Amino acid sequence: MRVLAVGGNGFIGSHVVDALVAAGVDVSVLDVADERYRAPLPDVRYIRGSLADQLTIENALSTGIDVVIHLAGSTLPQTSMDSPVADVQNLLNSITLFQLCATYKVKKVIFISSGGTVYGRAKRLPVSEGDSTDPLCSYGIIKLAIEKYLFCYSRLYGFDAVVLRLANPYGIRQSPQGQQGAVPIFMWKILHGEPISMWGDGSTIRDFMHVKDAARLCMLATLSECSGVFNVGSGHGISVADLISLISRTLNRRVEIVRQPARKFDVPAIVLDCMRANRCFDWQPQIVLSEGLKEVAEWLIWLSSSSSLEVRAVAGANGYNQNVRGGA
Repeated sequence: MRVLAVGGNGFIGSHVVDALVAAGVDVSVLDVADERYRAPLPDVRYIRGSLADQLTIENALSTGIDVVIHLAGSTLPQTSMDSPVADVQNLLNSITLFQLCATYKVKKVIFISSGGTVYGRAKRLPVSEGDSTDPLCSYGIIKLAIEKYLFCYSRLYGFDAVVLRLANPYGIRQSPQGQQGAVPIFMWKILHGEPISMWGDGSTIRDFMHVKDAARLCMLATLSECSGVFNVGSGHGISVADLISLISRTLNRRVEIVRQPARKFDVPAIVLDCMRANRCFDWQPQIVLSEGLKEVAEWLIWLSSSSSLEVRAVAGANGYNQNVRGGA
């Protein structure tokens, strides 16, 4: 089996590639940049290019790709309302990708969507895949639109389609100096004696899941015959205030909190029901939050060390908001 991971050098994508390589899959990665935190893997083909670069995508698909994993994204939830046109461009690029997948007879397309934004204000928790979707921001609207176009092309051209709606993934290789990823950003600031901005009163509830659990499900979806929409989360919620307290205890450091006004695009609470993924893929999350935080803490401490200055410089350059970076 040959897989093309579009955006495979991003945070989520790099872990998906790890899971695929470990399963013996032939992997190619299309990305605008190299990974920031490690050297290229010897068993992976790397293609430099953007989701907007149709010719590059065609050349990649013409090599006989069986499965395409779409991890690319150009905006973040907190910035999408400032630049909704960029979100729309991501939709247009995704439609072109799906058209090319049909042309080159790809057998399956997997899209990494956002379980944290597509549902909007949940009427009940945990949220299942059949619950209503009413996103509060452009980011979630476009994620949902991409899902719809994917299934439209799947029906028209006969390839399988899988949508994975990720909760809030965290783990190593998530930029601590970017704009997305509460866990590494909070930890980095605490480690460096900087205050943490908390939007609202901290009661906002999120479902934090380890990225390796998400990557393992993506690998299973690649190899499985199951298709459809699947939530991917821990199944448990934690408030932002409690998360900060847990991180503070993990690092054994005091934390200074700066309260900011609540943001209108933040849903009050989101926790995902993942029973469908369990039934179809025999999957369930394995890494609990307390253990995952310890792993991230150890990585960030290493990243902060004097022996890692070169890595830190690369890590801090340009953030993760690029045209073909993975994120959910």
